[in-house]
Amino acid sequence: MLKRQFVIPALVVAVVVLVLVAALRGRGGADAGASGETASVERRTFVATVLAVGAVRARIGAEVRVGSRISGRVQRLRANIGDVVQKGQVIAELETAEADATVAERRAEVELADAKLAARDTLSPEGLARARAEVARAEATEKLTAAEWDRQQQLLKDRVTTVADAEAARERHLVAQAQLASARRDFDLALRETRAEHARAVAALQRALVDQSFTVITAPIAGTIASVSTQEGETVAAGLSAPTFVTIVDLHRLQVHAYVDEVDIGKVQLGQRSAFTVDAFPARDFSGRVSAIYPNATLQDNVVKYVVVLDVAERYADVLRPEMTASVRIALEPREVLAVPARALRREGGRSVLYVVTGRRAEPRPVRVGWRDGPWLEIVEGVREGERVLLDPPASGAAPGAAPGAAPGAGGER
Repeated sequence: MLKRQFVIPALVVAVVVLVLVAALRGRGGADAGASGETASVERRTFVATVLAVGAVRARIGAEVRVGSRISGRVQRLRANIGDVVQKGQVIAELETAEADATVAERRAEVELADAKLAARDTLSPEGLARARAEVARAEATEKLTAAEWDRQQQLLKDRVTTVADAEAARERHLVAQAQLASARRDFDLALRETRAEHARAVAALQRALVDQSFTVITAPIAGTIASVSTQEGETVAAGLSAPTFVTIVDLHRLQVHAYVDEVDIGKVQLGQRSAFTVDAFPARDFSGRVSAIYPNATLQDNVVKYVVVLDVAERYADVLRPEMTASVRIALEPREVLAVPARALRREGGRSVLYVVTGRRAEPRPVRVGWRDGPWLEIVEGVREGERVLLDPPASGAAPGAAPGAAPGAGGER
């Protein structure tokens, strides 16, 4: 009887405990103690990188196509592929017979113009002589009418002549002054024409000398000859575009054009450090720095990409060559973020969820994620530093550990 008194209360207590446990399990959370390992939301330093594929290019002005501005036959070609040339070095020579003849003709015209200009005070050309004679006649007439006008004024004071005669003398004097001014202008014009003819002859000679200089083709920059497009004895015709003789590349002025995906282009800034490798030297890292970001996009394999230009140090001139394929890594600025292990994230109902531990329970909480650095995910909002989350939360039909909208990268992604 006494034994029954102890057994019945014990059974009642057991039933109550089972009911409470069932009720607790019926709620929406998960039991933290039974769900496995947890991790703390903590601050971490993310050092992410942007990966891209590009190519080595010559800088603007470092690759020049050298051609001829005049037509003619190539008399001598002093260039071979691979030759190193200096600025101003002779590359090719055209035949000069026609240019020499033109220069001689222009020199003769200058000598004739010099003679005309020197003889303007003695044996002047016909037009200049007439203009000088007209000036002399007008000067004499002006002096004569001036004297007559003075005499008529004196006679008018002495009341020996009439006012009409005096006015007539004054009118003749004024006409003579106008004729003298006109004759002087004509003479000045004739003299200017002689000087203009001389200047025109000199200018024509200068142009002929310039055309003659075009028969000698020199290197506009220092560099290495990359291609040769003509041979000795060929005749070149300079039309709307100059025919190319050689192409010169300055290997000391190279850069890398990296094609960055549109997902990552917002992370790239001017001045960021970068490193790249080329297929010819896979074990060697080359350094660079972001110097430009093209505003216009390019389409590669239906993917929108932007060209990021990396300046390359001159010390790589003997190693790198234009058009080498480059694998680029652009280092982003380190940043302090709240982070959790990537495997703690779940996708539920189209949103990112972390199971945050409160006491012995883990409640699902929506979060917004940012960058990814290896196994760690940045949490932009939704949790606080120091809170704990389940590393293996209950499956909800979504793959664990994937950040929404994250773009894969080697070392960093967003």
